[in-house]
Amino acid sequence: MTLVDSHCHVNDPKFDGDRDAVLERALAAGVGAMVVIDAPEFAERHPFLYATIGVHPHEASHADEETFARIRDLARHPKVLAIGEIGLDYHYDFSPRDVQRRVFARQLEIAAEFSKPVVIHTREAWEDTMAMMPALPHGGIMHCFTGTVEQAREAVERGFHLAFGGVLTFPKAEELRAAARATPADRLLVETDCPYLAPVPHRGKRNEPAFMVETARRLADVRGTTLEAIAELTTSNFQRLMR
Repeated sequence: MTLVDSHCHVNDPKFDGDRDAVLERALAAGVGAMVVIDAPEFAERHPFLYATIGVHPHEASHADEETFARIRDLARHPKVLAIGEIGLDYHYDFSPRDVQRRVFARQLEIAAEFSKPVVIHTREAWEDTMAMMPALPHGGIMHCFTGTVEQAREAVERGFHLAFGGVLTFPKAEELRAAARATPADRLLVETDCPYLAPVPHRGKRNEPAFMVETARRLADVRGTTLEAIAELTTSNFQRLMR
């Protein structure tokens, strides 16, 4: 069994004390590849690590022309699979919304320029996020999808894969599990977003890639299949999306 953690932050300082052990536990659990967000240099450390490059909406106020030039340079890095995580976050509004939209638009242009998929962060900004992507020529991932069945269907129609994380295992997440059941098999992915959003039975702890097995097991239960089948399916989907 091999799983791909399509979105993690194992470069986060929360892992500074035991990062090597965290990676070893992931491999032992069957997580054979991990995508580290906005960290191509970090991904160079191990053959099973890959990366994205991009400006999170929280940081949009700090982006300038030098930032976009850096993204273009690193988009050529052999470890960089996608542009992300990018998008809109109207929950915290750490950056003004007009600035978020401008920076998001520039990065969508870069993704198209380099024929890269996009990794999208959207929170309380669904309509604006979708309105800015009338077409998705090279595919993308709706990171940590927590939406409704209707939103799942809309995202799939736009060309997205949906990445389900630890929230899928939470007791009150019935609507999300309905969305997971409604998602076409060829658009399913799994992720941790570690160190955040640890799945049950690790909820409240620091999340890590090895815990993703619990999310995949819950996804298998929701869809009436086996953990091994979900691992094979989501890994195949990831490989096809990232070419």
